[in-house]
Amino acid sequence: MRANTRSRNWMLLALGAAALALSACGGKEEGRQAEPAGATVRAEMVTVAAAPMQISTEVPGTVISDQQVQVSSRLMGYIRDIKVQEGEAVRKGQLLFSIDPADVQAQINQARAGLAQAEAALAGARLNYERYSALYRDESIPKAQFEQARTQYQMAQSQVAAARAGLNAAGAQLRYADVRSPIDGVVVQKLGVAGDLAAPGRPILVLENPAALQVQVAVSGDTYATVKQGDPVQVRLEGRAEPVTGTVLRILPAADPATHSYTIKVALPGVSGVRSGSFARVGFAQGTREAIQVPRSAVLERAGIPGVFVVDAQGIAHYRMVRTGAETDGRVEIQAGLNPGERVVVSNNATLQSGDRIIGAARHG
Repeated sequence: MRANTRSRNWMLLALGAAALALSACGGKEEGRQAEPAGATVRAEMVTVAAAPMQISTEVPGTVISDQQVQVSSRLMGYIRDIKVQEGEAVRKGQLLFSIDPADVQAQINQARAGLAQAEAALAGARLNYERYSALYRDESIPKAQFEQARTQYQMAQSQVAAARAGLNAAGAQLRYADVRSPIDGVVVQKLGVAGDLAAPGRPILVLENPAALQVQVAVSGDTYATVKQGDPVQVRLEGRAEPVTGTVLRILPAADPATHSYTIKVALPGVSGVRSGSFARVGFAQGTREAIQVPRSAVLERAGIPGVFVVDAQGIAHYRMVRTGAETDGRVEIQAGLNPGERVVVSNNATLQSGDRIIGAARHG
């Protein structure tokens, strides 16, 4: 009797466990059915394919001006006034600064006095020459005495000419008291202020022509061997999102003995807002290779990791991490994470989530 009771208790326990298990399974099934389905999103897709990609070597460089002028005074004197400021655009012939002309005016006065003295001496020599000429014609004096008077008269004439030339030279120096711009350009440096002593050869202002900007870079021997004058290159300028196309202008044939690099100068197109001395990067084409590229709009960043949304055969989007490479012409190289033939979302993907269903046309990328 006691054994039958024990068996019946075990059977009740087993039935209870089975009921609990069935209840749990039923709960999971109900929970699975209750999960919300992914959203349906209309977006454009691109079918990935391998294609030739241009290989380029990007090197840093500096923007320089091909036309830079250091403006100094031709006179020794104190700067009286500087009319321009750094960053100001100037026109050719515009007044830049003035030099106090007191010293030049003193030279002019001295030259004028010397000319007056020479002219007075010439007047006396002329009278003496005319008197001796009359006496010589009357044979009242010897020829030697006449020749001496004539020589003195010629010397006086020469002294007057020299004094007049000195006065003209001193007057010409006065023109240099006002220093004017030799080019159309921009003031990039101001090396003096009013009251400074200016001297010939000492720059006061530095001007540059902003229409003649270049990028100067130093490249390795391998890159140097592939570059030719006139080649187009991609230039990324500081402060500009999009690159511009420059042209290889000059290639210096001698390498730097310390760095063993070669200097190349690249001409820039007319771009606004670029200043000499700013940073730039220049990409030199080095051939092509097979690579997978996708439009820039396909690449997202989630939690700091780049990735794309791949659409499976059922039209479901899945976020996949990828390793990116170079970006050229709005397309990004995918070095790992994608295979040819797969479809990626290229539009309306900012809020897309894995599991969303994609509706839209696919095209080859």
